[in-house]
Amino acid sequence: MFKRIAIAVVTLVAFSAAAQTQSPDPWIGTWKVNLAKSTYSPGPKPTVAGTVRVEATPGGGMKTTIDGTNPQGQPTHTETMGTFDGKDNPVKGAPAPNTTNAYKRIDGRTFEAMGKVDGKPTVTTRVTISADGKTLTATQNGKNAQGQTVKNVIVADRQ
Repeated sequence: MFKRIAIAVVTLVAFSAAAQTQSPDPWIGTWKVNLAKSTYSPGPKPTVAGTVRVEATPGGGMKTTIDGTNPQGQPTHTETMGTFDGKDNPVKGAPAPNTTNAYKRIDGRTFEAMGKVDGKPTVTTRVTISADGKTLTATQNGKNAQGQTVKNVIVADRQ
């Protein structure tokens, strides 16, 4: 009996230690856009570097908060919460009403966010974290609300 309890305790401790050493998703953290390394098409390029804060949420999801400026220099703030289930999640603060993002995990360092307005796909953003975990690259492709082709590569540094 004592031997079974000892094995159970050792197993529990081993699983607890393994759970504590597992790192969270590498995109969790605060990132600052590196304007010198980023490209925006169509422009114009922002004049102030924005920040992206990604937080883990219960159930394996995330909350993304983006603070920046629009082309007219006015501050912008958006928030999205969701899991990697491909379902549409509302984007609070988006310039276009009825904007959603649907998250899909690609691998351990990459996920995609499919943007939609009124249920119609607009811009897909593929976010990849560098192997050293210090750089986030968001590659955006699609059409914006004005129907223009979007091809942005936004590079951000971990803060």
